[in-house]
Amino acid sequence: MPDVAAPPLRIEVRGLTDVGQRRDHNEDALLIDADLGLFVIADGMGGHAGGATASRLAVETIRKELQAAKVDEPALFGSGVEGEENPLPDLLGHAVERASAVIFEAALADPELAGMGTTTTAALVDGRAAFVAHVGDSRAYLLRGGHIYQVTQDHSLVAEQLRIGAISAEEARNSRFKNIITRSVGFERNVVVDLMGLELEGGDTLVICCDGLSNMVEDQEILTIVEEHGVAAVEKLVDLANDRGGDDNITVAVVRLHDP
Repeated sequence: MPDVAAPPLRIEVRGLTDVGQRRDHNEDALLIDADLGLFVIADGMGGHAGGATASRLAVETIRKELQAAKVDEPALFGSGVEGEENPLPDLLGHAVERASAVIFEAALADPELAGMGTTTTAALVDGRAAFVAHVGDSRAYLLRGGHIYQVTQDHSLVAEQLRIGAISAEEARNSRFKNIITRSVGFERNVVVDLMGLELEGGDTLVICCDGLSNMVEDQEILTIVEEHGVAAVEKLVDLANDRGGDDNITVAVVRLHDP
């Protein structure tokens, strides 16, 4: 008998974005498209107009690129192809690269938007796999079996200092340079995108968030709150970040995967 592919996992998702306590506008953008299995958080920079424009263009472009691909070649989605043979990671990475070009060109056309850019962390859930494309210091986490794993690697000055042992974890948490990122979408026309693939299990949860959350709430606290509240944890996490000062815009998506 031929192997029968396991049925796709059922997605339950909720997302929330909040201006925080210190800012008068929100430069984050959040995309939840359960039909595509696409979840994106972008944290813009470049001033009031620039940051909000960059993050909006990022999520819009990524969604547009993937929707077009699904219309043109629907067999790419739900194929169950494993490993490097699966075309979806490259497709997702290309969508982020296209977003960088779109943002860069928009900045060239409008001097008020000069220098804008955005972090981008995008997760595409397909069947029993998730593919993550990442630039900047927004994050994706995998929660499984009572543990939390940071899937993405921060592209920030402090993270690089920490990786080479130049500073301690405590110094990193309190560094005045922790908002300096070393890679962004749209600041230049071309961008290097980190791509990762995850084999998912029923009961897994993906958490995607900007640094407005991760700077204020510890990883283990994220785990505890999500385990207790499920997708409703988005409100609890935003409230906790705000209670601790809400220094930045706060955006989070919680994606739970269930066996059908």
